[in-house]
Order: sequence, then structure tokens, then C-alpha cells
Amino acid sequence: MRTREDLEAVVEAAGWAPSVHNSQPWSFTIAGDEISLRADVDRRLRAADPEGRELLVSCGAALFNVRTAIRALGFEPLVGMLPDPDRPALLATVRIGPAEAVDEHTEVIRSEIPRRRTHRAGFAGRRVPERMLDALVGEAEREGARLTPVGAEGAIRVLAALTTAAQEVQAQDREYSLEMIRWGRPPGSKYRDGVPADAYPQQARRTHPHFAQRDYARGQGWGNPDDQPMAADTGVVALLTTRSDTRADWLKAGQALQAVLLHAAAAGVAAAFHTQALEHPQLRDFIRAQLCSGEFPQMVMRLGYPTTRTRGVRRPLADVLDEGGNPG
Repeated sequence: MRTREDLEAVVEAAGWAPSVHNSQPWSFTIAGDEISLRADVDRRLRAADPEGRELLVSCGAALFNVRTAIRALGFEPLVGMLPDPDRPALLATVRIGPAEAVDEHTEVIRSEIPRRRTHRAGFAGRRVPERMLDALVGEAEREGARLTPVGAEGAIRVLAALTTAAQEVQAQDREYSLEMIRWGRPPGSKYRDGVPADAYPQQARRTHPHFAQRDYARGQGWGNPDDQPMAADTGVVALLTTRSDTRADWLKAGQALQAVLLHAAAAGVAAAFHTQALEHPQLRDFIRAQLCSGEFPQMVMRLGYPTTRTRGVRRPLADVLDEGGNPG
């Protein structure tokens, strides 16, 4: 059993997981040598994510961080997924298992947890090597999901067009717009969640084909004026899918996503996320049928070498560690 400080460090690591709009929709409790992960449903996107799929994908990424941080302490993480049907907000429990040797691979991945950043612009023209893509495919497979780099130019154009179309529809929808207002932070904001104004370029260059980015500035002229990418390569477009579409699959997808992101980050590769089309059931069904061989798309992303680096903001430990032990 490790000290309370060790387990709190594990929870802090969990909080560096990516989440839609950086909403950080999770909370944790520590009881003895066990950490519980719960969904914070007050942070669910009610317009974009009414079923909570993206929320659970986000929490799955946090769960992967928990597992990795425990392994880096020299112990096996013993995970119970969705352990209690009567407490749907309780997504997982992770106990400290037997001691195990810490290998260099685990140490490298653990070190990337607080350094990884979501990218919100084009990439440098340098191509991600095929051997790297193969390795990332393997990481996703080990977590029970499939990562498919999209090679066909026609399929990439379709995904780009669907992303742009979905964003145009969302821009005209009041409920979607209110969610963007909630999570798009103005310059100088003291909030430790949401997307800060310096986390994206003020005038991002268009990629070809162009994948629309979320408009967190909402016409206010926000963005980092010093974060102007010199290149605007699309990068490698990839789909993360699962065979079925249950809550357990969403958690698996999140763990697979974070495994891919951390291994990519260790090689200097970042990811830009495009979930707009997946937030429309009809478009998600179309992508599933036409581009995913019937598997369920959980994430559309672009992978590449970023030309800039943005800062990350996360809620402090006291905000995500529930000392009261809410039963969920």
C-alpha cells in the first residue's frame, strides 16, 4: 500500500486527461488503497452529448492515466469497470495490486501525462512515419479499440466536409452556442477548466482539406496572436472505433485514446480532435456505415507534428477529489 500522498499524485495525473471542451467531467475518491472514478454529470454537454458518450470517453482517458500512474509507482492496477449497476455514475474502481517492476516504457509514458496537449491548428509538413502509426494502432488494439489511419483522399474529404457541415449546424443552434459560451474562456480568465483563449491561434491557417475547428472565440477576436502556425498541413486523419457501443465501450475507447495520445506525445506527435459530426446521430451513423466497416466511431482526429505549444489548465486536486465519498 502506498501513502495518501502517492494516491493523490495518481489523481492529479488523472486530471490531465483530455476531455471535450476541457470540461474535466470527473471526480475521484480515495479509500485505503483504492481510487474510485465517478462521472461528474453536471459537466456533461447536454446539447452535444445527451447520452454521455463523450463524457465517458473523457473519463476513460482519465482512467488510463490512473492505471499508468499506479504502474509508475511500481504496482499493478486492479481495475473494476462499471462495478455497480445501481450506481451508474461510478465508472471504475482501481486498487493497488501486487508490486511490479517499473520499466522504462512506463516511466516515459507517465512523464508525458502532464505534458501532452490538444492541438487546435494545422501541423508541420513532416509526415508521421508509418512505423509510428503502426505502433499507435497496436496501442489502441491493446485497449480494446481500433485506430484506423484514413489513407483514401476521398474519405478524408468526406470527413472534412462532414466536420464543417456539423459545425455550421451547431453554430445556428442556441443550445450548442450556449455550451460554447460556457466552456470558451475569455482572455485573462481565472477558470481552471474550459478552453483558454491562448490555447489556439488567433488566426489559424486553413488545412487542405479543411477540418473546422471549434469556434471558442465566437467572433471576439480571441486567441493567441503569438501562436500563428507557419504551416497548415492536415496531418494523418484517423478514426478510433469500437465493435459495439455500450458504456463499457466508451470507457475502453477513452483508454485507447489516451494510450495513443501519450505514446504519440513521447515521439513529438500531437492530436487535433474533431467530434462535431459524431455529435449528430445521423452523421455518426453515416460515418459508421460508410467509413468504419460497421464499427462505431468514437473519435475523429488528426495526428501530426505541431509547430507551437500551448499551455494547459486543470482544476486543482481539491476540486476533483471528493472527500465526502459521494456514492454516485
